[in-house]
Amino acid sequence: MTKAYRSNLTWEQWELIADLFPEAKPGGRPRKLALFAVVNGILYVLCEGCTWRGLPGDFPA
Repeated sequence: MTKAYRSNLTWEQWELIADLFPEAKPGGRPRKLALFAVVNGILYVLCEGCTWRGLPGDFPA
């Protein structure tokens, strides 16, 4: 992401919750997106009240 939004987590906040997300399964498809960016996208939708299609272009697809 290139722009900072009010809803974005700081790295300190991310470190507190990162362990709550499971690791990728061995032998499965590798993750293409960083979970940090996905969580920030979810928080943006929740805080701004927009639709998924209304996300700014710098969030992951």
